[in-house]
Amino acid sequence: MKKLNGVIGCLLLLLILSCSGDDDAGAPVDLGPDPDASNECINGTAAGFYPCNGLDLVSSINLGVMEAARGNDSWGWTDPQNGKEYAIIGLDNGTAFIDISTPENPIYLGKLPTATVSSNWRDVKVYQNHAFVVSEAQGHGMQVFDLTRLRSITNPPQNFTADTRFTEFGSAHNIVINEDSGYAYPVGARNTTGTALIFGGGPIFVNIQDPKNPVGEGGFTSVGTDPYSHDAQVVTYNGPDPDYQGREILIGSNQVEIVIADITDKNNPVNISKISYSQVGYTHQGWFTEDMRYFLLGDELDETNAGFNTRTIIFDFQDLDNPAFHMTYTGPTRAIDHNGYVKDNKFYMANYQAGLRVIDLTDIASGNLTEIGFFDSFPTANSANFSGAWNVYPFFASGNIVISDINYGFFLVKEQ
Repeated sequence: MKKLNGVIGCLLLLLILSCSGDDDAGAPVDLGPDPDASNECINGTAAGFYPCNGLDLVSSINLGVMEAARGNDSWGWTDPQNGKEYAIIGLDNGTAFIDISTPENPIYLGKLPTATVSSNWRDVKVYQNHAFVVSEAQGHGMQVFDLTRLRSITNPPQNFTADTRFTEFGSAHNIVINEDSGYAYPVGARNTTGTALIFGGGPIFVNIQDPKNPVGEGGFTSVGTDPYSHDAQVVTYNGPDPDYQGREILIGSNQVEIVIADITDKNNPVNISKISYSQVGYTHQGWFTEDMRYFLLGDELDETNAGFNTRTIIFDFQDLDNPAFHMTYTGPTRAIDHNGYVKDNKFYMANYQAGLRVIDLTDIASGNLTEIGFFDSFPTANSANFSGAWNVYPFFASGNIVISDINYGFFLVKEQ
């Protein structure tokens, strides 16, 4: 039986969980997991503490070990030289790197400190063995870190320095990367003094084909209701619409609606269409199904404003010029949905206080979605508050899934 690595102690849990989320954290006060309990999900519980269904706890590292007060975003990197997997965890005061090649015994390798000041918001993506990090911290810019440096760490944890820092913008809420084209797209960006949005908060075009020498190539201000993109997905399109095959398409979650644009020509980005939906709270983040037919959207404020259970709005993007509403999926709890990603026919959703939820998309065309698993990293509540699971990363070949939890830190889980 797999056991916890011992880094989550009762006292540390209580201290960490006193750091709230964006609003009311609803911080747990339980004593924490039982170090003698199995990490396997048995009879609905893992480690004697975490509600679960079909997902085992593999390991965890708390925020105290990483010397941080809050967690936020996460991503992953697989070393192409040896296949080793690494988790990348956003923190209020930097970015943590964790060797998970021995999943039951992860190694915290160290931290890339924030470029300026601490912030509750940090986002990271990976391209060509480099991590690209942005933050809402004023004047932060984009840090670039060569992940191959992690191969030679012999005395962890260490404090790292960035290989380069791109400073043509100051803060940014998020960063999107299209690995096919070699472009990064910071969104929700402000100037270095924090006094003005750049491109109205729309994407900045940054050529990162030479990762250590990023080059700014303009940006895009949509003509939709609101040009500010809180998050986006950018793909080289190979979906069902023949008009846009091979084009670089941006799907922006723009606070009150989705905006679709063709950004292939960086000198002439083109608006394609936009679509909204009923009971908009805050159009937050979305992801394509793998065939690019459907787009799954999370609204971050609709549960709070309307009082219903977790809602995922699903659109039919068969015709990018005429996107259409397809269906609504309603989850089993009141928790707010945050970031979600599709792998194969499954949707992996960071559901704040309800943890990671796994939803079967096999019958999405007929409007039938089913939750088939979950791991609740925030065990004591499932209310509509900003605490718990911020992000998940389900793309490792091993099947290990990263959860970054605002209050609890890093979790590694795996489907049974």
